[in-house]
Amino acid sequence: MTATLQITGMHCVSCKALIEDVCSEFAGVTSCAVDVAAGRAIIGHDGSADMQAVVGEINRLGKYRASIV
Repeated sequence: MTATLQITGMHCVSCKALIEDVCSEFAGVTSCAVDVAAGRAIIGHDGSADMQAVVGEINRLGKYRASIV
């Protein structure tokens, strides 16, 4: 399964790495591919991942705003 997130506020490779690290810490998340230029992340998961919690954690980082597409 996959989920697509729209993420604003990303502008560099460090943003990409930070968001990929945060997403990979959630149980059930199997992969995370962030495209900074498109402002999107594709999250692979096994169906048990709480995607709202993932979005919330990205938003808590302060400079990003994420939402499920």
